[in-house]
Amino acid sequence: MKTKVFIDGSEGTTGLRIHERFSRRDDIELLSISAELRKDPEERKRLINASDITFLCLPDAAAMESVSLVENDHVVIIDTSTAHRTNEGWAYGFPELSNDHRSAIKNGKRIAVPGCHATGFISLVYPMVAGGLMPADYPVSAFSLTGYSGGGKKMIAAYEAEDKTQDLFAPREYALTQQHKHLKEMKKIAGLTRTPLFSPIVDDYYSGMVVTVPLYTDMLKGATVDSVREFFKEFYKDQKFITVADADDEIASTGFISGNQLSGYDGLKIYITGNEERILLTSQFDNLGKGASGAAMQCMNIVLGCDEAKGLNL
Repeated sequence: MKTKVFIDGSEGTTGLRIHERFSRRDDIELLSISAELRKDPEERKRLINASDITFLCLPDAAAMESVSLVENDHVVIIDTSTAHRTNEGWAYGFPELSNDHRSAIKNGKRIAVPGCHATGFISLVYPMVAGGLMPADYPVSAFSLTGYSGGGKKMIAAYEAEDKTQDLFAPREYALTQQHKHLKEMKKIAGLTRTPLFSPIVDDYYSGMVVTVPLYTDMLKGATVDSVREFFKEFYKDQKFITVADADDEIASTGFISGNQLSGYDGLKIYITGNEERILLTSQFDNLGKGASGAAMQCMNIVLGCDEAKGLNL
Protein backbone atom coordinates (compact mmCIF):
# COMPACT_ATOMS: atom_id res chain seq x y z
CA MET A 1 0.00 0.00 0.00
CA LYS A 2 1.33 3.43 -0.93
CA THR A 3 2.05 6.04 1.72
CA LYS A 4 -0.34 8.98 1.45
CA VAL A 5 1.52 12.31 1.50
CA PHE A 6 0.17 15.87 1.53
CA ILE A 7 2.38 18.92 0.99
CA ASP A 8 0.82 21.93 2.70
CA GLY A 9 2.46 24.85 0.94
CA SER A 10 3.41 23.05 -2.26
CA GLU A 11 3.86 26.28 -4.24
CA GLY A 12 6.84 27.54 -2.21
CA THR A 13 10.47 26.81 -3.06
CA THR A 14 10.81 23.95 -0.57
CA GLY A 15 7.40 22.51 -1.36
CA LEU A 16 8.11 22.49 -5.08
CA ARG A 17 11.45 20.72 -4.52
CA ILE A 18 9.78 18.05 -2.38
CA HIS A 19 7.07 17.61 -5.03
CA GLU A 20 9.72 17.19 -7.76
CA ARG A 21 11.52 14.51 -5.76
CA PHE A 22 8.36 12.40 -5.57
CA SER A 23 8.51 11.97 -9.34
CA ARG A 24 11.21 9.36 -8.64
CA ARG A 25 9.04 7.42 -6.19
CA ASP A 26 6.50 4.67 -6.84
CA ASP A 27 5.69 4.12 -3.17
CA ILE A 28 4.00 7.48 -2.55
CA GLU A 29 0.46 8.67 -3.27
CA LEU A 30 0.41 12.46 -3.36
CA LEU A 31 -2.77 14.08 -2.09
CA SER A 32 -3.29 17.24 -4.14
CA ILE A 33 -5.19 20.40 -3.31
CA SER A 34 -6.96 22.65 -5.78
CA ALA A 35 -5.22 25.95 -6.41
CA GLU A 36 -8.24 27.94 -5.25
CA LEU A 37 -8.37 26.00 -1.95
CA ARG A 38 -4.66 26.19 -1.01
CA LYS A 39 -5.45 28.55 1.88
CA ASP A 40 -8.83 27.08 2.83
CA PRO A 41 -8.57 25.70 6.40
CA GLU A 42 -11.27 23.07 5.95
CA GLU A 43 -9.77 21.59 2.80
CA ARG A 44 -6.28 21.62 4.29
CA LYS A 45 -7.68 19.99 7.44
CA ARG A 46 -9.31 17.24 5.37
CA LEU A 47 -6.13 16.46 3.46
CA ILE A 48 -3.84 16.62 6.50
CA ASN A 49 -5.99 14.12 8.37
CA ALA A 50 -6.32 11.88 5.31
CA SER A 51 -2.55 11.65 4.95
CA ASP A 52 0.02 9.39 6.54
CA ILE A 53 2.64 12.15 6.33
CA THR A 54 2.13 15.88 5.83
CA PHE A 55 4.96 18.22 4.94
CA LEU A 56 4.53 21.81 6.09
CA CYS A 57 6.26 24.24 3.70
CA LEU A 58 4.72 27.37 5.13
CA PRO A 59 5.47 30.55 7.09
CA ASP A 60 5.62 29.99 10.84
CA ALA A 61 2.10 31.17 11.70
CA ALA A 62 0.52 29.06 8.96
CA ALA A 63 2.57 26.03 10.04
CA MET A 64 1.29 26.36 13.60
CA GLU A 65 -2.26 26.64 12.27
CA SER A 66 -1.79 23.46 10.23
CA VAL A 67 -0.63 21.53 13.30
CA SER A 68 -3.76 22.65 15.14
CA LEU A 69 -5.85 21.06 12.37
CA VAL A 70 -4.62 17.52 13.15
CA GLU A 71 -7.42 15.46 14.65
CA ASN A 72 -5.86 12.00 14.87
CA ASP A 73 -2.77 10.32 16.28
CA HIS A 74 -1.85 8.75 12.96
CA VAL A 75 -0.51 11.53 10.76
CA VAL A 76 3.19 12.41 10.92
CA ILE A 77 3.98 16.11 10.53
CA ILE A 78 7.32 17.11 8.98
CA ASP A 79 7.62 20.88 9.37
CA THR A 80 10.17 22.83 7.30
CA SER A 81 9.39 26.18 8.97
CA THR A 82 11.09 27.77 11.97
CA ALA A 83 8.00 27.36 14.14
CA HIS A 84 8.73 24.15 16.06
CA ARG A 85 12.49 23.53 15.89
CA THR A 86 13.17 24.09 19.57
CA ASN A 87 9.79 22.96 20.91
CA GLU A 88 9.44 20.11 23.37
CA GLY A 89 7.83 17.06 21.80
CA TRP A 90 9.30 17.77 18.37
CA ALA A 91 12.13 15.66 16.97
CA TYR A 92 14.93 17.73 15.45
CA GLY A 93 15.45 16.38 11.93
CA PHE A 94 19.22 15.91 11.96
CA PRO A 95 19.69 12.15 12.40
CA GLU A 96 23.49 12.21 12.04
CA LEU A 97 23.94 14.01 15.37
CA SER A 98 23.25 10.98 17.55
CA ASN A 99 21.35 7.72 17.85
CA ASP A 100 18.85 9.56 20.04
CA HIS A 101 18.16 12.09 17.27
CA ARG A 102 17.67 9.32 14.74
CA SER A 103 15.39 7.35 17.07
CA ALA A 104 13.28 10.43 17.82
CA ILE A 105 12.75 10.93 14.08
CA LYS A 106 11.98 7.26 13.49
CA ASN A 107 9.41 7.07 16.25
CA GLY A 108 8.08 10.63 16.26
CA LYS A 109 4.87 12.12 14.96
CA ARG A 110 6.21 15.68 14.97
CA ILE A 111 9.49 16.36 13.17
CA ALA A 112 11.09 19.79 12.65
CA VAL A 113 13.48 20.09 9.71
CA PRO A 114 16.58 22.19 10.54
CA GLY A 115 17.14 25.60 8.99
CA CYS A 116 19.70 25.83 6.20
CA HIS A 117 22.24 28.04 8.02
CA ALA A 118 21.59 26.06 11.19
CA THR A 119 22.33 22.78 9.39
CA GLY A 120 25.82 23.93 8.44
CA PHE A 121 26.52 25.46 11.84
CA ILE A 122 25.21 22.55 13.92
CA SER A 123 27.01 19.97 11.80
CA LEU A 124 30.25 21.65 12.95
CA VAL A 125 29.56 22.83 16.49
CA TYR A 126 27.40 20.03 17.92
CA PRO A 127 30.19 17.41 17.62
CA MET A 128 32.74 19.78 19.15
CA VAL A 129 30.60 20.46 22.22
CA ALA A 130 29.22 16.93 22.58
CA GLY A 131 32.71 15.48 22.22
CA GLY A 132 34.21 17.82 24.80
CA LEU A 133 36.60 19.55 22.38
CA MET A 134 34.87 22.89 22.78
CA PRO A 135 33.46 24.32 26.03
CA ALA A 136 29.76 25.15 25.93
CA ASP A 137 30.52 28.79 26.76
CA TYR A 138 33.00 29.24 23.89
CA PRO A 139 32.35 32.62 22.18
CA VAL A 140 31.40 31.07 18.84
CA SER A 141 31.21 33.13 15.68
CA ALA A 142 30.25 31.99 12.20
CA PHE A 143 29.62 33.29 8.72
CA SER A 144 27.52 31.73 6.01
CA LEU A 145 27.49 32.23 2.23
CA THR A 146 24.27 31.23 0.48
CA GLY A 147 22.58 31.39 -2.89
CA TYR A 148 19.53 33.58 -3.26
CA SER A 149 17.01 30.71 -3.47
CA GLY A 150 17.08 30.51 0.33
CA GLY A 151 15.24 33.85 0.46
CA GLY A 152 12.09 32.46 -1.16
CA LYS A 153 10.03 33.59 -4.13
CA LYS A 154 10.35 37.34 -3.58
CA MET A 155 14.15 37.24 -3.36
CA ILE A 156 14.42 34.84 -6.28
CA ALA A 157 12.33 37.21 -8.42
CA ALA A 158 14.51 40.17 -7.43
CA TYR A 159 17.75 38.39 -8.34
CA GLU A 160 16.41 37.00 -11.61
CA ALA A 161 14.78 40.21 -12.83
CA GLU A 162 16.22 41.62 -16.05
CA ASP A 163 16.40 45.08 -14.50
CA LYS A 164 17.78 44.00 -11.09
CA THR A 165 19.55 46.68 -9.10
CA GLN A 166 23.32 46.98 -9.05
CA ASP A 167 23.68 45.88 -5.42
CA LEU A 168 22.30 42.43 -6.29
CA PHE A 169 25.36 41.65 -8.42
CA ALA A 170 27.59 41.57 -5.32
CA PRO A 171 27.54 39.60 -2.04
CA ARG A 172 25.29 41.17 0.60
CA GLU A 173 25.65 40.69 4.34
CA TYR A 174 22.40 40.75 6.30
CA ALA A 175 20.85 40.05 9.74
CA LEU A 176 23.01 42.92 10.98
CA THR A 177 21.14 43.23 14.28
CA GLN A 178 22.15 39.67 15.25
CA GLN A 179 18.53 38.51 15.35
CA HIS A 180 18.57 35.89 12.60
CA LYS A 181 15.71 33.41 12.99
CA HIS A 182 18.05 30.39 13.00
CA LEU A 183 20.04 31.57 16.02
CA LYS A 184 17.67 30.01 18.54
CA GLU A 185 18.13 26.48 17.21
CA MET A 186 21.83 27.05 16.53
CA LYS A 187 22.37 27.79 20.21
CA LYS A 188 20.06 25.17 21.71
CA ILE A 189 20.74 22.19 19.47
CA ALA A 190 24.51 22.76 19.47
CA GLY A 191 24.50 22.83 23.29
CA LEU A 192 25.90 26.35 23.65
CA THR A 193 25.30 28.58 26.66
CA ARG A 194 25.69 31.84 24.75
CA THR A 195 24.19 32.94 21.45
CA PRO A 196 26.68 32.79 18.55
CA LEU A 197 27.79 35.81 16.59
CA PHE A 198 26.45 35.05 13.14
CA SER A 199 26.96 36.84 9.81
CA PRO A 200 25.03 35.42 6.83
CA ILE A 201 25.83 36.58 3.30
CA VAL A 202 23.64 36.13 0.21
CA ASP A 203 25.23 36.17 -3.24
CA ASP A 204 24.20 36.24 -6.90
CA TYR A 205 23.88 32.49 -7.57
CA TYR A 206 20.84 30.24 -7.22
CA SER A 207 21.68 27.57 -4.67
CA GLY A 208 24.49 26.18 -2.54
CA MET A 209 25.91 27.14 0.82
CA VAL A 210 29.14 27.32 2.80
CA VAL A 211 29.11 27.82 6.59
CA THR A 212 32.38 28.46 8.44
CA VAL A 213 33.17 28.51 12.16
CA PRO A 214 36.65 29.91 13.05
CA LEU A 215 38.30 28.71 16.27
CA TYR A 216 41.41 29.48 18.31
CA THR A 217 43.32 26.34 19.25
CA ASP A 218 44.43 27.76 22.62
CA MET A 219 40.73 27.94 23.65
CA LEU A 220 40.17 24.30 22.76
CA LYS A 221 41.44 21.23 24.59
CA GLY A 222 44.71 20.41 22.89
CA ALA A 223 43.18 20.42 19.44
CA THR A 224 45.11 20.51 16.18
CA VAL A 225 43.88 20.59 12.60
CA ASP A 226 44.73 16.90 12.20
CA SER A 227 43.21 15.80 15.50
CA VAL A 228 39.98 17.71 14.86
CA ARG A 229 39.74 16.26 11.35
CA GLU A 230 40.15 12.73 12.69
CA PHE A 231 37.59 13.43 15.38
CA PHE A 232 35.03 14.51 12.75
CA LYS A 233 35.81 11.49 10.59
CA GLU A 234 35.08 9.22 13.53
CA PHE A 235 31.98 11.18 14.59
CA TYR A 236 30.38 10.96 11.14
CA LYS A 237 31.70 7.57 10.06
CA ASP A 238 29.23 5.42 8.10
CA GLN A 239 26.89 8.37 7.52
CA LYS A 240 25.54 8.45 3.97
CA PHE A 241 24.81 12.16 3.92
CA ILE A 242 27.93 13.61 5.57
CA THR A 243 31.53 13.23 4.46
CA VAL A 244 34.69 14.74 5.96
CA ALA A 245 37.39 15.86 3.53
CA ASP A 246 40.87 14.37 3.80
CA ALA A 247 43.92 16.53 4.47
CA ASP A 248 44.89 16.36 0.80
CA ASP A 249 41.37 16.98 -0.51
CA GLU A 250 41.65 18.41 -4.02
CA ILE A 251 39.13 21.20 -3.37
CA ALA A 252 40.62 22.44 -0.11
CA SER A 253 44.14 22.23 -1.56
CA THR A 254 43.25 24.94 -4.09
CA GLY A 255 42.67 27.40 -1.26
CA PHE A 256 39.08 28.04 -2.36
CA ILE A 257 35.76 26.45 -1.35
CA SER A 258 32.90 27.40 -3.66
CA GLY A 259 29.43 28.27 -2.41
CA ASN A 260 27.61 26.53 -5.27
CA GLN A 261 29.80 23.48 -5.81
CA LEU A 262 27.29 21.09 -4.19
CA SER A 263 24.19 22.64 -5.74
CA GLY A 264 21.73 19.84 -6.53
CA TYR A 265 23.40 17.44 -4.07
CA ASP A 266 21.60 16.21 -0.96
CA GLY A 267 24.63 15.52 1.22
CA LEU A 268 27.01 17.73 3.16
CA LYS A 269 30.81 17.91 3.10
CA ILE A 270 32.98 19.11 5.99
CA TYR A 271 36.46 20.62 5.69
CA ILE A 272 38.89 21.11 8.59
CA THR A 273 41.64 23.57 7.68
CA GLY A 274 43.91 26.11 9.35
CA ASN A 275 47.20 26.08 11.25
CA GLU A 276 48.62 25.59 14.75
CA GLU A 277 46.88 28.69 16.13
CA ARG A 278 43.59 28.92 14.23
CA ILE A 279 41.26 26.31 12.78
CA LEU A 280 38.41 26.73 10.30
CA LEU A 281 35.49 24.30 10.42
CA THR A 282 33.57 24.54 7.14
CA SER A 283 30.45 22.79 5.86
CA GLN A 284 29.47 22.83 2.19
CA PHE A 285 26.03 21.75 0.95
CA ASP A 286 22.93 22.84 -0.96
CA ASN A 287 20.60 25.12 0.99
CA LEU A 288 17.72 23.46 -0.91
CA GLY A 289 19.10 19.94 -0.38
CA LYS A 290 20.46 18.94 3.03
CA GLY A 291 19.48 22.48 4.04
CA ALA A 292 15.75 22.04 3.28
CA SER A 293 13.81 19.62 1.05
CA GLY A 294 16.51 16.94 0.96
CA ALA A 295 16.60 16.84 4.75
CA ALA A 296 12.79 16.67 4.89
CA MET A 297 12.78 13.71 2.50
CA GLN A 298 15.54 12.01 4.48
CA CYS A 299 13.41 12.31 7.62
CA MET A 300 10.44 10.82 5.78
CA ASN A 301 12.55 7.87 4.63
CA ILE A 302 13.63 7.22 8.21
CA VAL A 303 9.99 7.28 9.34
CA LEU A 304 9.07 4.82 6.59
CA GLY A 305 12.02 2.55 7.37
CA CYS A 306 13.25 2.53 3.77
CA ASP A 307 16.66 3.43 2.36
CA GLU A 308 17.51 6.80 3.91
CA ALA A 309 18.70 8.14 0.55
CA LYS A 310 15.73 6.91 -1.51
CA GLY A 311 14.75 9.51 -4.09
CA LEU A 312 17.70 11.73 -3.17
CA ASN A 313 20.91 12.67 -4.94
CA LEU A 314 24.04 11.37 -3.25
